[in-house]
Amino acid sequence: MARVVIGLSGGVDSSVAAWLLKEQGHEVIGLFMINWHDTTGTLEGDCPWHDDRLFAELVAKKLDIPLHIVDLSKEYRTRVVDYMFAEYERGRTPNPDVLCNREIKFDVFLREALKLGAEYVATGHYCRKEVVTGEDGAPLYRLLAGTDPNKDQSYFLCQLSQEQLSRALFPVGGLLKPEVRRIATEQGLATAKRKDSQGICFVGKVDLPLFLQQKLAAKRGNVHEILPTWPKYVRRELPEDIGSASDEELAALAAPWHYTVRDGKKIGEHNGAHFYTIGQRKGLGIGGRKESLFILATDVVQNVVYVGEGDAHPGLWRPALRILPGEIHWVDPAKRMLPGQCRRFSVRIRYRQPLQGARLVMRESGAYLLFDTPQRGITPGQFAAWYDGEELVGSGVIEA
Repeated sequence: MARVVIGLSGGVDSSVAAWLLKEQGHEVIGLFMINWHDTTGTLEGDCPWHDDRLFAELVAKKLDIPLHIVDLSKEYRTRVVDYMFAEYERGRTPNPDVLCNREIKFDVFLREALKLGAEYVATGHYCRKEVVTGEDGAPLYRLLAGTDPNKDQSYFLCQLSQEQLSRALFPVGGLLKPEVRRIATEQGLATAKRKDSQGICFVGKVDLPLFLQQKLAAKRGNVHEILPTWPKYVRRELPEDIGSASDEELAALAAPWHYTVRDGKKIGEHNGAHFYTIGQRKGLGIGGRKESLFILATDVVQNVVYVGEGDAHPGLWRPALRILPGEIHWVDPAKRMLPGQCRRFSVRIRYRQPLQGARLVMRESGAYLLFDTPQRGITPGQFAAWYDGEELVGSGVIEA
């Protein structure tokens, strides 16, 4: 049996994970992270960590395991929140939860756990790990989807490395959420009926524009509506032989729609283009329409937001996306692709999106994901993750 440090978050999943590890005979140590102190922009009554710490202490006491407290707020601000601000300033939409796992839970937190003599770190994520023997005879660690299709969180771990996976344990990954709740109730854990956390990792639910105004100033600008009859909307047909398509053809397929103020009519104003994201429906404050208005594009240089009416608006849908060479990450290095190769995967471009059929084409200019059916709201700054069956093989930051 091993010494395992578990990130006790004050939630039911990590609580049950700790109980399972102890049942398996491991020496279990709880470690609670304080990652955020500022309450600017957090919604009323949503305490970032005080309540979480109390529940973590109650669980540790019930399970009779030691609990250590560590303040990682400096690293979290530098490596996650500052990245968030920088991406929004560029007009992109980052995923702080993916960054939090890569940079904090399985990096800074892991180093803290090693100081406590940990052989492994464990979390309450709904995903699984498989160990196989690689061609060189060394262990190869595969990241698999969680058994519960409604709670699978493998997407949030899509940037983990082999070294990080080698130290990771996911005790609840093979369980369904109702089973986790049942175990917590049976064991009398204080978190049994506690609601799942929502919002930004370790920050909580926020009023995003207010939160971002810590670094990004509000700035009045215009909202322009693009009609679905915009003449530049042409259906982008995928070539039959994707593998032989030129880089120019692939780039054209993956290119986002570009608008100027001359392409649409001004219908309102906003407080800053960097506060909005592609596909967003709420927050514009423009009503009186048969269907909702959706964000089609933002221009943070000119401070213009472009919108379209209705979920079927052609400006919301695209057949492909691109990932720059330096942003391509292979969780499973044995399935790494080389420029010139083309392979089918199942892909998701946001958490909880049903997997989509696509072809991944590797070129020197980057990776291109060409979907079987057009995708809604492809958003620069988010992560695309590709799966081979249950295994999450790789991921990358969407460039366009």
